[in-house]
Parts: sequence; structure tokens; C-alpha cells
Amino acid sequence: MKISDFLKFDFSLLFSSIILTVFGILFIYSSAITSTGVLTSTEYTRQIIWGSIGLILAIIIALLNYRRIYHFALYLYLITLVLVLYTCINGRVVHGASAWIGIGSFGIQPSEFTKISTIIFLAQFLDSTKRNVSSLFRFIISCVIVFTPMLLILMQPDLGTALVFIPILLVMTLIAGISLRYIVFLLMTIGLSGVLMILPLWQTFIIKTTIPILVLLTDKRFLIIFLFALTIIFVIALFGFRRYKKQYFYWISFFSTIIIIAIIIWYAAQKVLKEYQIMRLIVFLDPNIDPRGSGWNIIQSITAIGSGGFIGKGYLQGTQSHYRFLPQQSTDFIFSIFSEEWGLIGGLLVFLLFLIIVLRLIKIMRTTTDTFGCYIVTGLSAMYIFHFLINVGMTMGIMPITGIPLLFMSYGGSSLITAMIGIGLALSIHTRRFQY
Repeated sequence: MKISDFLKFDFSLLFSSIILTVFGILFIYSSAITSTGVLTSTEYTRQIIWGSIGLILAIIIALLNYRRIYHFALYLYLITLVLVLYTCINGRVVHGASAWIGIGSFGIQPSEFTKISTIIFLAQFLDSTKRNVSSLFRFIISCVIVFTPMLLILMQPDLGTALVFIPILLVMTLIAGISLRYIVFLLMTIGLSGVLMILPLWQTFIIKTTIPILVLLTDKRFLIIFLFALTIIFVIALFGFRRYKKQYFYWISFFSTIIIIAIIIWYAAQKVLKEYQIMRLIVFLDPNIDPRGSGWNIIQSITAIGSGGFIGKGYLQGTQSHYRFLPQQSTDFIFSIFSEEWGLIGGLLVFLLFLIIVLRLIKIMRTTTDTFGCYIVTGLSAMYIFHFLINVGMTMGIMPITGIPLLFMSYGGSSLITAMIGIGLALSIHTRRFQY
């Protein structure tokens, strides 16, 4: 450790994260104030403590050489997997998910730290296999590395946190040079699975008209026959490609596999998703279907953001939050309070700070000479971008409610410390970006 390394820090990256954290503390405090001026919660004091711990950890990690974790990546990954598995069995239930390890009033959410350990381990694997290993093998093992914690988190169940792992996988494998066809395969499979989940809800609750093909897909016997036929087509196409080396055989097997896997995921999702998770998809399509139930959060959030106008109502002057119209306002909907009180100007400031963080991370990715460090920063970039887009989109009604926090700003020690650890890693990589 060299203290002189502190002078090499990317201070724009560090200060942007600190400013966002301060904003979060200010508006967590605001969310606790009622219309009569009574303070109903001390969440902001805990956020100050967690923010301080996170900042100290970020600076310590930044001063250390990140390459030291290269040979410990697997152990960090396995430790967090064990902790996530423990929460599935004996975790504290919060908001319907058994995702917490509780010690008295103190609790940690291992799934948040699993994002970092998965990024580090996947970066180590991609770096160690960049030569003389087939692209298909690298892709399959990468999927195993990412889907293992993702499935465990889905068991809690915590759909929002699980979804974060998908962009991490896609972006890291893309930057690692894995064949684009495999990444497109995964992306199309996920996309088709999502469409299959939304279409029946759209038919039932939005257009309220029967679509024949959707009726057939809900018929279990037809589904089995259809999957069997697709499997035969896949086998024949695969045989034809191996025998005659014709590309059209390859693409027939490629797309038939996508359809088969997407249908299986869709069918499994119907059995796994809870009723409230399905309702979130329904109200995303139209919040007015259940305006006083599942659609309430979206409607009130949009109202809060719209009522803020250009310059906002002023700090501690918001009505949606202080009159308690907006649920979970210190966590999932912190951006709604922020925009109501500081308006479009405040919202654009948050956008700018996250843009600075992402641009600085991309700069580190492009300049570092170490592929291990490059892959870590790539995964961190995907994590920050996905959290921002989904959370802010959720508050504006253009993304479904998934329970994903706005990193740095939403109340929660585990997510805040995880975000600051990521900044610390990025700073460490930036400081040593020209070292071999």
C-alpha cells in the first residue's frame, strides 16, 4: 500500500458517488418527515453510518492492489453462495423475500455482495481462459458461474436482484471476446421468455380478447406436442449441419433451441412467480387496472415526479411523501421524492452524476492494460447502469416494479456498501491501469 496512490485516484468517480450518497441521506431524512413535521424514522442515521463504512472500505480497497484477489476469487464466490443458500433456508423475511441474515436489529443481504464476488470470479475465469479455450466452453462456464447465484436468489424469492446478473453476464462475455452468436442466443432466449410471460397478461387484462395461439400455449397437451416437434426439428437440423455443413441447418437448430428453452423458462416461471410479482407485470402494462392495490405505487410515483415541475417544491416541502401517499419511499421510490422536491433540475443532476460514474468506468476499461481489471470494471459498469435504468424507469412507469434500489441513494446498508466496494475496486484498477 502506498499513500501516494491516493493522489492518483479518479476523484470525479469518487466524488460523484459521495454526492449521490449525501443526496440519498438527505432524502431518506425527508421521507421520514410527516406533513405535520414529525420525524417518524431514524433510517437516515443508519444510512450515515453505512455510508461512512462504505467510503472507508472504498478508500482502503482503492489503496490495495486489486490483483491480490485474483487467486482468492473462487473462495469469495463460494462464501457468498453459501450465505445466499443459508438465507433461502433460514433467512429473515423482508418484503416477502427470505434474503436477510439478521443479528438482532442488524441485518445484511448477502445477495448484494454476491454481485461483486460473481463479477470478480467471472473476471478471473474469463482472464484465465482467454487463450487456447473455445468460445463455446467459455460461454457455458460463464453462464454456470452467473446462473448459480441467480437461481439461489430467485429461490428467496428476489426477482429484482436476480435480474441484475443478466446484464453483468452479457456485457462481460461480450467484452471478453466470446462469440457474438452465443450472446445473441442468450439475449433472444431471455427476450422471448419475457414476451411469453407478458402476452397472456396483455390478452387477459388489457385487450380482453382471446388470441387463439395463446390459448393453444396454455393447453398442456398441445405444449408437449409442440416441444416434441421442435426437438425433432432440432435433432434433424443438427444432424444435417454435421453431415452436410450447410449454414441453414445451423440456424434452424439455433432458433429452434431458443424457442424450446424460452417456452420451458416461461412455463417454469408460471409455477415459480408469486402472485404479487405477476401483479407487478400486470400493473406495468396498465396501472389503472388496480389503482388502489398493485398499481398504487406507480401512480403515486408518477404523480410525485410530475408535481415537482422544473425546479421542485423545495426540500422537505413534498406532498406525496410527507402525506404518506408513496409507499417504500426511502428505498425503491427515493428518486420520486427527490424529483418532487428538487424537480427536473434535481433529476437531471442525478442523471449527470451517474453518467459521470459510467463514463469514468468506461474510461478505465479502455485504458487499463490488465484484462482481469478490465473485466471487473465492465461488470461493475453493467451493474450500475442496470440499477439506474430499472429503478428510475420504474419510478417513471416505463419499467416494471422489481424492487431494485437506486444505488448510493436508496436506504439500505448492504446495497450502499456494495456500491462503494465497487467504486473502491474501480479506483484501485484506475490507479494501476498502466502496470503489468
